[in-house]
Amino acid sequence: MNRMSRATWIAAGAVTLLAAPVPAIAATPAAATTTATVTTCGYSSLQAGLATYACADVTGDSVAVYGKIGLAGPPSPGTPWPPAPKELVTHLSANVTGGASLGTVNGRTVFQVSTVRVDGISSTVPCGSTVHVSFDVEGFWSGQVPATVDVPVVC
Repeated sequence: MNRMSRATWIAAGAVTLLAAPVPAIAATPAAATTTATVTTCGYSSLQAGLATYACADVTGDSVAVYGKIGLAGPPSPGTPWPPAPKELVTHLSANVTGGASLGTVNGRTVFQVSTVRVDGISSTVPCGSTVHVSFDVEGFWSGQVPATVDVPVVC
């Protein structure tokens, strides 16, 4: 009888524990600390059938600047396809408006059909600053006009 009594008490205790309301303990979500990246590009005039862009990715107070080279549009009728590769000399520079230079990158790249991205400058700048980016391309034509963009750094 003792055994039965002990088993009954254990079962009754288990039922009571399972039936008792328990306050829910929810995990407090961690505050989101990620900052979205904002991409801004400035377009330049056409240069020998190519479109050039000066761009900046801003994440908080971090800025990465780059240039892009792409086809300006569909080829003219009668243009051989794919076009012949073009060797290009590139110039990418950035500075804080009214302040210090963030750097200059000069290089060479070959463009044929796919968009080319020219990377090279990353920096941390003060919040509230404006970064000026300039990107130009030299090939076998003259009169290139640099693509530029002014990007606010809003933290």
